[in-house]
Amino acid sequence: MAEIIEISRAALHEQVADRLRSMLIEGRIAPGAKLNERELCEQLGVSRTPLREAIKLLAAEGLADLLPNRGAIAVKLSEADVMHAFEVLAGIEGLSGELAAQRITDQEFAEIRALHYEMMASVARADVSAYYRLNAAIHAALNSAAKNPVLTETFQRINNRVQSLRFRTNLDTAKWKQAVKEHEAMIEALGARDATALRELLVTHLHHKRDAVLAMLRAEALQPRKSR
Repeated sequence: MAEIIEISRAALHEQVADRLRSMLIEGRIAPGAKLNERELCEQLGVSRTPLREAIKLLAAEGLADLLPNRGAIAVKLSEADVMHAFEVLAGIEGLSGELAAQRITDQEFAEIRALHYEMMASVARADVSAYYRLNAAIHAALNSAAKNPVLTETFQRINNRVQSLRFRTNLDTAKWKQAVKEHEAMIEALGARDATALRELLVTHLHHKRDAVLAMLRAEALQPRKSR
């Protein structure tokens, strides 16, 4: 029997969306898998109405694709999709870092540094879920510190589509350690308000993440499919 996940009544569809978002990002719902309304209603303990509203919200975020008369599926990106998304993300995050180094306040930097320390603690615990959540919060905070709403909206829209892939690459220990070292260098550059260095670090960081995602997808493609 599926695990029952309790959800309070306040802003029900948003809470359902939060749960589904985590399930999609962490791969508990596989890319390309159908979002089975009956099973999800049972697991989340809700009716179809808030579930459907939640799915629409996630589709708008790029985490699910709505199919005419066939419901919805978890987004599944091709290699070309990944290349195009990370090409844009590298430019966006590089610009965000450059602007953030020029515009960030001492309070904002202190908050990002605190998130970094929390992230390092999650690494010590080998807590991948907490690490990813804090890692994503740092990237979002850097983007916010750039103080350009158009840049932020574009970043969020494109990044949403690759969140699941970014999460799954953290399961590779070597790539996880590399990402942590890069984050430490980013914090140092941000603290020094070195806009050029931070831009270069972020672009390199996104290129490494792109390469990790592509390597993972290619390895998965070589694995034999399980017979049904």
